[in-house]
Amino acid sequence: MKTSNTILGIIGAAAAGALLGVLFAPDKGSKTRQKIADKSKDYKDDFKGKLDNIVSTISSNSKDLMNQGKAKYNHAKAEVSDGIEHVTN
Repeated sequence: MKTSNTILGIIGAAAAGALLGVLFAPDKGSKTRQKIADKSKDYKDDFKGKLDNIVSTISSNSKDLMNQGKAKYNHAKAEVSDGIEHVTN
């Protein structure tokens, strides 16, 4: 969790810095607003891509864990069945 908080903090700080840089640049208001809109879209797209990557990684890892859990369950079930057969014979 600390890594994701750090990443979000860095992204937020970068966005705030870019916004302040654009606001204090000597341009017309319409140009400044357009720059802000463009930068916001860029940051949104970048953030969405990173979030999609994180979700994909979590999904992949959870599938792997489920498969490992099923394999261990089946192995334990087989061992119990073998133990019961051994006791009854």
